Amino acid sequence: MNFMSTVKGSNLEGFYPAGWDFDKIDACCSNAPETICDRQDFWHKDFKPIPCKNVSEFDMMMGHEIANQIKMARDEGIKLIMILPAGPMGMYRWATYFLNEWDIDCSHVYGFNMDEWSDAEGNTLEPSNPGSFTYAMTDQFYSKLNKTIPVEQRNFATKENLPTYPEKIAALKAEGARMITTFGIGRMCHIAFWEPQFAGEFATVEEWKSQMYRIGANLHPLTIEQNALTSFKSRTTLVPCRANTIGPGIILQSDRIIGGCDGALSRGMQWQGMSLWMTLRYGPDMWVTSSWMPTIAGKLFFLEELAGPLVAECN
Repeated sequence: MNFMSTVKGSNLEGFYPAGWDFDKIDACCSNAPETICDRQDFWHKDFKPIPCKNVSEFDMMMGHEIANQIKMARDEGIKLIMILPAGPMGMYRWATYFLNEWDIDCSHVYGFNMDEWSDAEGNTLEPSNPGSFTYAMTDQFYSKLNKTIPVEQRNFATKENLPTYPEKIAALKAEGARMITTFGIGRMCHIAFWEPQFAGEFATVEEWKSQMYRIGANLHPLTIEQNALTSFKSRTTLVPCRANTIGPGIILQSDRIIGGCDGALSRGMQWQGMSLWMTLRYGPDMWVTSSWMPTIAGKLFFLEELAGPLVAECN
């Protein structure tokens, strides 16, 4: 007796994305924890999962990767496009620490926040609102850098500015800029707020892959609950039901990725293990947005306990 054998006629029938294959999902999650780093055929040759023993190690290692990529671009004399999330957040403390210790001038960096809470029309919270991603990024990242990213090179996902992302990114890439997407993976396997149910609107994968952004996107109910638990101290009433977000048309342009899964709670509870296993094992599918991330060069940092009790070193 399990989900698959009891869902028909239940209140959850039709609740999850129509394209999700739950037998396949169950198979993804049934692998032994020590095999989580086993290379899959669809992974990019330079993609690598990085296990972390605890949140402190996770924050430091992911923050170092962000800082190091910014430093490398500075050393190479190239511009750097950074697609940035407002979750996870702990890595920004370490990213700013390393960049300040190394005395890195970040004027070559162009920041693009990947999403922001909104209403149906795409109106977003005021930047001074502590619940906004603009506030979080300014408070935790931009304001902590001694030689910070210029204000005019910081982009936030407002309904006025988000539609300018494709043109701005294209112009920077034409100048030789490198593009890195930093991200967390949602409970529903979203990247940014590009939700899995959006796939039902497109006839082909190519059409889905061409979508640059969405204004006032309807979020999946489990995305609302994920954020209630992780960001709003379980207070669902504070979580907007919509968001502005970049889409796969931007995400899949990335030259590299820096991903993070730190979704453990306490007393053995966690919410991100299934999402992690789906990302690494499902294979590229427009119904599972995060399944495309291993096809891009880069690193995915994750807490070992999300995979299970026994995780081998990733080679």
